[in-house]
Amino acid sequence: MAIDEARLNEFLGKFVGDLGATMAAGNVVVGDRLGLYKALADGPLGPQELAERTGTAPRYVDEWLRGQAAGGYVEYDPATGKYSLTEEQAFVLTNPDGAVFAPGAFQLAVATLRSEPQVTAAFRSGSGVAWHTHDDQVFDGVERFFRPGYSANLTTSWLPALDGVQDKLRRGANVADVGCGHGASTVLMAAEYPATTVVGSDYHAESIATARKRASEHGLDDRVRFDVSTAQSFTGGPYDLVTTFDALHDMGDPLGVARHVLDQLAEDGTWMIVEPFAGATVGDNLNPVGRVMYSFSTFLCVPNALSQEGGYSLGAQAGEEPIRRLATDAGFSRFRRVAETPFNIVYEARR
Repeated sequence: MAIDEARLNEFLGKFVGDLGATMAAGNVVVGDRLGLYKALADGPLGPQELAERTGTAPRYVDEWLRGQAAGGYVEYDPATGKYSLTEEQAFVLTNPDGAVFAPGAFQLAVATLRSEPQVTAAFRSGSGVAWHTHDDQVFDGVERFFRPGYSANLTTSWLPALDGVQDKLRRGANVADVGCGHGASTVLMAAEYPATTVVGSDYHAESIATARKRASEHGLDDRVRFDVSTAQSFTGGPYDLVTTFDALHDMGDPLGVARHVLDQLAEDGTWMIVEPFAGATVGDNLNPVGRVMYSFSTFLCVPNALSQEGGYSLGAQAGEEPIRRLATDAGFSRFRRVAETPFNIVYEARR
């Protein structure tokens, strides 16, 4: 077999980059939990200074800083031996309310990989791996990964893009947030529209317990309720708005879910479907975002869907047409794409 040296070296370069990124993920989580990034954001620091400010061991901090600088996550000044963050690095690494918060994403990735034995077994058997069986840090990571994007877009561009919905919310509407997890989207909607009531639901009881705490922390107990229920069994309609945020593709019977949503909607109600950004074909998704989504989907989305009744799995890169078909087959007569970001597409479905 003839080996093309140039192509071999190119592939080895990808391998080395990926191996470094894999190990760097754990280091980002460490830096976030120990406050290393936040301390660096205050100004250039040497390893000893950073260790003193964060109550950590200098030798560990020294090695951590070198790796972070090698990966481009912090800046190194050889003249002073000190490290710092640019404004852009600080925004992504220290601001959990910004549009992108990298530590949350890496927390999710590291926790997800702890399920490798179960996922490997599922490859052989074809069975599923249920959401609630994953490491607890998965659920925290999901909230910290997705909430920044929702905070940046939900009330400023996504909801306003829906036909007549924002006016209803301002006057006072009945909203169901299905598959709400820790309730980040639920709380954001209730906080923005004080005349509206929101009911969040999720089958994962532990996530619902956390969601109730989030609502209480924001003083929203009077207008937010959280129920433990599946997407096929939530009640409380008729709703003016039903939302599913990055959740429909995780469900084993998405058509059944779509039909139940229709049953729970008011006559002039709207279903807002937020899904991961994806193109129409596999080729369209062979890019960095697609790689992230396919990889997470292999460990989380597809196994979870296959663990449920229905045995159907859209996967995180389903794209627009499969979502449109689900809505149409369920009985919705109007469907359109109303907004998008580099990570999400927002759809509107109506009777």
